[in-house]
Amino acid sequence: MLSLEEDVEAAALRAQGWSVSAIARHLGRDRKTIRRYLSGQVVPGRRKSSAADPFEPFVEYCRARLADDPHLWASTLLDEISELGYQGGYSTFTRALRRYRLRPHCEPCQATKGRDVAIITHPAGEETQWDWVELPDPPASWGLGGHAHLLVGALSHSGRWRAVLAESEDFPHLVDAIDAVVRKLGGITQVWRFDRMATVCFPSSGRITPAFAQVAKHYGVRSVTCPPRRGNRKGVVEKANHSAAQRWWRTLGDDSTVGEAQAGVDRLATRLDGRRRVRDGERTTVGELAAAERLHPVPLVAFPAEFDVIRVVTAQALISFRGNHYSVPPGLSGAQVHVRHRLGAEDLRIVTERGATVAVHHRAPDGAGRVIRDDGHVVALEHAVLGAFSTQRPCSHKTRRPPSAAALAEAAKLRGLPATGPAAHVVIDLSAYAATAAGLDKAPTYEEKE
Repeated sequence: MLSLEEDVEAAALRAQGWSVSAIARHLGRDRKTIRRYLSGQVVPGRRKSSAADPFEPFVEYCRARLADDPHLWASTLLDEISELGYQGGYSTFTRALRRYRLRPHCEPCQATKGRDVAIITHPAGEETQWDWVELPDPPASWGLGGHAHLLVGALSHSGRWRAVLAESEDFPHLVDAIDAVVRKLGGITQVWRFDRMATVCFPSSGRITPAFAQVAKHYGVRSVTCPPRRGNRKGVVEKANHSAAQRWWRTLGDDSTVGEAQAGVDRLATRLDGRRRVRDGERTTVGELAAAERLHPVPLVAFPAEFDVIRVVTAQALISFRGNHYSVPPGLSGAQVHVRHRLGAEDLRIVTERGATVAVHHRAPDGAGRVIRDDGHVVALEHAVLGAFSTQRPCSHKTRRPPSAAALAEAAKLRGLPATGPAAHVVIDLSAYAATAAGLDKAPTYEEKE
């Protein structure tokens, strides 16, 4: 191993044009040693560790994942390889990524510049920040189209956050998701902070809507709207959005169900309660800060917002709603129906486009995967299926069946020909001859006009 002085002298002699062999003879070292130090393969004053690198078995997996997604978070990748058996910490893992140069270079991202931000102090139990996250390209089995929606609520003081998946961002889905999130957080703060959601306030003025005012009264909170173009004003929930998108949604499998996806984001949020913080010079965690917040209890029942969602009836006379299936009478296959449910109620109604209620069911727990069938619907469906059933043999597709006499007669009418008789193909119209003969009864006369 070369000392720092020898390494500096070797570099200087090389810059003066000395050969590697001459430098090795001058310093009394081996040529291969000099060549390694000059090329930067070996750092002076640091011996190579004789212990095996615990990260080496995971190098190829990390290289493949970062080739697939160059912007994959290191914390997300650490979560993945920890499940595969890696036992190192975050700092050791990131040093290994840099040492092996596994992350590809992205030139456009290097030009991104930051901006100054201010730190806002939030007293304990004062504020909850809310925001929707549009999640692109959900699994096709969810039937949500191009986007799924995630409502995130974060306690501004501690940074604890929870989130709930929703199929829409309309008013009833917002109220339902808020109620679920505050129950996951363990209570209600004094203030709820939103951006300019049209379901919460009038975007032009920021004033609260009459409908959401009733929601705020029900939960006993004060609703505050962020100034326009001030995303950093609710930076706690914005950071939670980023974590959920990068560490959960980005790696969600195509075969995941809604229930599995919700369980995944719940696990992530709970695990992030262990993030370390320093407050007033003392070390603590997000979970400990959140446990010390004095939150108000959540009302026993949710605000009674009413859902009205459209569903298409399947061939089995079923419709899907919140991870369960409910029956309708037979004969509606392929038709659109409305599922109406009031939050806090135990029943839901299924209504046709014209407003007729065709089914009322006791609502099963969300995501239970149950099939709720009415006994009357089952009997009617069996009768309809058996009534349409036939015991006759299937028709042969190679039988010769020329057009019938009735079909030929209709074809003759379309051609303007008589259907039967000897003159079926000859048409004589005597009215033209009669008109011509009538004009020949008189000789033509010419009178001069005076």
